[in-house]
Amino acid sequence: MAGGVFLLNGAGAPDYGGALTVPVVVTCLMAASGGLIFGYDIGISGGVSEMESFLKKFFPGLLKTTRRASKDVYCMYNDQALTAFTSSLYAFGMVGTLVASRVTRRVGRKTIMVIGGSMFLVGSLVNAAAANLAMLIVGRMLLGLGLGFSGQATPVYLAEMSPPRWRGGFISAFPLFISVGYLVANLINYGTSRIPEWGWRLSLGLAAVPAAVMVLGAVLITDTPSSLVLRGKHDHARAALQRVRGKGVDVDAEFSDILAAVEHDRRNQEGAFRRILRREYRPYLVMAVAFPVFLNLTGVTVSAFFSPILFRTIGFGSDAALMGAIILGLMNIGGIIASGVAMDRYGRKLLFAIGGALMFTCQACNA
Repeated sequence: MAGGVFLLNGAGAPDYGGALTVPVVVTCLMAASGGLIFGYDIGISGGVSEMESFLKKFFPGLLKTTRRASKDVYCMYNDQALTAFTSSLYAFGMVGTLVASRVTRRVGRKTIMVIGGSMFLVGSLVNAAAANLAMLIVGRMLLGLGLGFSGQATPVYLAEMSPPRWRGGFISAFPLFISVGYLVANLINYGTSRIPEWGWRLSLGLAAVPAAVMVLGAVLITDTPSSLVLRGKHDHARAALQRVRGKGVDVDAEFSDILAAVEHDRRNQEGAFRRILRREYRPYLVMAVAFPVFLNLTGVTVSAFFSPILFRTIGFGSDAALMGAIILGLMNIGGIIASGVAMDRYGRKLLFAIGGALMFTCQACNA
């Protein structure tokens, strides 16, 4: 997070004073709405892949196989074209993340969120109008690029814009919106599955709604003070900081720390990738890589993405499988709200331990 005000404050986040203002809440909520598009697509794809009208249009061979199943459809969703449909999102999401991480310093977090939301908006419309598999996959590629851009910029935006004392809670808004998007997608799938022939188009096309919300929100909000300072716009940065902290608040101390942090970042930018491999930084590098890698290796994302299909493979009916995904989404929201409340009070380390223990226990029960 280049230019973060906590860069030079290793002893903990400083308290610069000031109340929790309406502008900072609105600004951060608009930014966090980027999580809606991520959660919506995670939820919508698994449910659509289980709809007969969708399979009939693009994967008729797979539909015939599942219809011939005598008990359940275990190991029958092994169609390579279906795999290309689902995996293209994540492949191009990785590409989008790598590109955005290089560009965001130059154009700002706000612009990256606008670009990401616009790509997702176009991709959702392409998917809704898909006439063949190629068009469907192109739409998924655009969705992936949009997710990569927005997913890279939004957490950074929230961390740089939120007040230090409430930073953990504000950052939790992003995963909370992901879970809300996931829940909404499964509710929509539950309803559109009853629409013959074109229900899947409605499910995929409604992804344009959260994308439009994100684009509009990103256009209306200001960029972060740290990002503006990085691009030499000091006056705009100070004005943005004053706006979100409140008119009567003295922002001199916080703005000075932002300037110092950005300057420190610039001095250490050259050769940063070589320095991170040094012995003294190795524990931080290992943990920074290990946490996201092992989180995904637990299968939690895959389980959420394919939850309707997973429920079908163990014998659930179509409606029951979609309802199971809805229950999963509700539990996810409950966990995120609880962790968001506890994060700034009890710290991140305790939540990591509790989350890891819960995941281990549930995986053992599943096995």
